[in-house]
Amino acid sequence: MIELSRLNGRSIIVNAELIKFVEDSPDTVITLVTGDKLVVREPVSEVMRKTLDYRRSLLRREAEHYSSELQSPAECSNPENGSGE
Repeated sequence: MIELSRLNGRSIIVNAELIKFVEDSPDTVITLVTGDKLVVREPVSEVMRKTLDYRRSLLRREAEHYSSELQSPAECSNPENGSGE
């Protein structure tokens, strides 16, 4: 989820997974996969940055999760894993 501002200044939380495209015409218009349109104060570049930051955070969490699973102490000391320990 990303936080943006409507034209009246009120905060709105948008599910970044639902963004289909973002236009600059002259206000920033976000079209969702549902067909709904949102007009926000932030420029296209900021919406894009926030969306990419959100996606990076998801990928980072997933990578950390899998990394911790692969390095669990039970697997490292298991003689059947071929590590020779």
